[in-house]
Amino acid sequence: MERRAKYLLVRWQEDSLLLHLGMSGSLRIVRDREAPGRHDHFDLLLPRQLRLRYRDPRRFGLALLAGARPELHPLLRGLGPEPLEPGFSGETFVQAFRGRRASVKQLLLDGGIVAGVGNIYACEALFLARVRPSTPAGRLSAARCGRLATAVREVLQHAVDVGGTTLRDFVGAEGEPGYFQHELAVYGRAGLPCRACGGPIQVKRLGQRSTFSCGRCQR
Repeated sequence: MERRAKYLLVRWQEDSLLLHLGMSGSLRIVRDREAPGRHDHFDLLLPRQLRLRYRDPRRFGLALLAGARPELHPLLRGLGPEPLEPGFSGETFVQAFRGRRASVKQLLLDGGIVAGVGNIYACEALFLARVRPSTPAGRLSAARCGRLATAVREVLQHAVDVGGTTLRDFVGAEGEPGYFQHELAVYGRAGLPCRACGGPIQVKRLGQRSTFSCGRCQR
């Protein structure tokens, strides 16, 4: 099993299975005799009378066959670099942002520029890098791109280390919630004081997404 951006990939010799958990999906190992529930949509049969069962109450996810070379599937083919892999750096953003007028926040959510950065982590990384989310991406200097790349890596790695972010019903493989939500600096904290400067956290809409930031710390 591998991961590419927000997709999970199960490979075997002749084919592969592409999975996306959506907003509330989960995977569990169950026994053959355990009947599927209302929101269980897919079983992958395993040895020793086990199944990998996919549950998705809100039905935003997917499970599909992707062939022997899944990297060529349309959902994966155009994805950008992985921020936690070697080689990801400020230069990645320097090249991708050059001449772009769209806000840096919107481009962080563009999977063709950087893979797997969601709304929560984009807000947190921009705060850590002290970059205003609405800044046109093409205006960022190489130094600021470097700080942003470092911030993206740090935020994602720390979130992984503490089990992710549970805002509603996300749990990890052991059934435990994530704990990164207890350390969020800006996301979901509109009106509350910034933990760095004490000013109020603001929320605005950028690209149809709620965007949280500190007007004092982020420039």
